[in-house]
Amino acid sequence: MSLRPFHLAFPVRDIAEARAFWGGVIGCPEGRSAADWVDFDFYGHQIVAHLAPGRPAEASNPVDGHDVPVPHFGIVLELADWQDLADRLTAAGTDFVIEPHIRFEGQPGEQATMFLRDPSGNAIEMKAFADLTQLFAKD
Repeated sequence: MSLRPFHLAFPVRDIAEARAFWGGVIGCPEGRSAADWVDFDFYGHQIVAHLAPGRPAEASNPVDGHDVPVPHFGIVLELADWQDLADRLTAAGTDFVIEPHIRFEGQPGEQATMFLRDPSGNAIEMKAFADLTQLFAKD
């Protein structure tokens, strides 16, 4: 069975700002849109930025020595694509929540990861595995 695209709708404070970040900085092609929402192609998945006032309270959870923002969403990239994105985000002056690094180094589930927020404060994790079979590794 092939992997099916997921769909995620999330709140943003400004549609133009969302377009500039998701389309310009992250590089997601834009799909359909209206005055108060816009679809983006997030590596083959559909994410939709919806204009919505207010933000829920922020929370975090300790993971491998970092406070991981909750909730968050993201994508698992090829390692070379992750590095290209990390370089592009760094060059753009991104204020990372958690800087690009290797998590669980030498352990099951070792992965490259970085956390950032979009202009509306939505937490995003971009990650990659040198060995994708480690995605759900326990031991």
